[in-house]
Amino acid sequence: MHGLVIKNTGSWYTVKTDDGEMVECKIKGNFRLKGIRSTNPVAVGDKVSIVRNNEGTALITDIDDRKNYIIRKSPNLSKQSSILAANIDQAFLIVTVAHPETSTTFIDRFLAGAEAYRVPVTLVFNKTDLLDDDELRYQKMMINLYDSIGYKCIETSLAPATTAGPSAIADDDRLRAFEAGIATISKDIEGKVTLLSGNSGVGKSTLINRLIPGAGRKTAEISDAHDTGMHTTTFSEMLELPSGGYIIDTPGIKGFGTFDIERTELTSYFREIFKFSADCRFSNCTHTNEPGCAVKKAVADHYIAESRYNSYLSMLDDKDESKYREAF
Repeated sequence: MHGLVIKNTGSWYTVKTDDGEMVECKIKGNFRLKGIRSTNPVAVGDKVSIVRNNEGTALITDIDDRKNYIIRKSPNLSKQSSILAANIDQAFLIVTVAHPETSTTFIDRFLAGAEAYRVPVTLVFNKTDLLDDDELRYQKMMINLYDSIGYKCIETSLAPATTAGPSAIADDDRLRAFEAGIATISKDIEGKVTLLSGNSGVGKSTLINRLIPGAGRKTAEISDAHDTGMHTTTFSEMLELPSGGYIIDTPGIKGFGTFDIERTELTSYFREIFKFSADCRFSNCTHTNEPGCAVKKAVADHYIAESRYNSYLSMLDDKDESKYREAF
């Protein structure tokens, strides 16, 4: 039988067969993918072959070739990776300027990882209604930065407009922002397989509950002590959209350590750095200490954001195994 992996709970996989039947499956023996050292060799979004057994469950015996996937370093296993999802059309990275704060380093690492595996990314800036004036200005600067690089950005508030915050935005403006953001997201995900990712607490579950009535995803308050989110999703799952297509819900992640990206390739995954690198004196320039580096000059002249360049430098150091144990 053949089907689609729609849920991964760690030890069991739910496969939706081509006939629409849901079958609980395990991996056959020491099944591993060639060339990938992963904690989960089978991922949500994989198309697989299964063999039924007498207990009504099945064994996954083979995986179809993947169109793409997003993979990251496992936080506690420096030589292992974790595949977030496979065969996706796009990714939506939910970020928040505050409550909790999403760092630009995390954003840049996710974007570079998606570029490496040819996955288009949209940035969704959530919780706009909770921002004060300074935070709103900072969010506008971030949106201008990523928009200028070529990433689509959506500004929204996924909580109801009655949620009071320190922002000067009027209630009716919050409501319009809420509805406009949802409308844009709904249109962009229709008929596609979309991965949702982001730190814990940024609003992924709230977004899913809004897009899929009856989804019933658990939500939690932000920790007052640390202004951080708490995990409400513990496994990856594909959820079918009423308008067609799927959302892939993933657990919130604190860090994004990249995997199997060589230093010589990294320039290609930062769009604006790649553009200026064509004018470097040396073709193998790492944009660190080489003379005649057009990228360093572009940073000095403010054509490349310093935050993006610093993210690039931090990823150059990723071959240092100890870095993978840290959150970025």
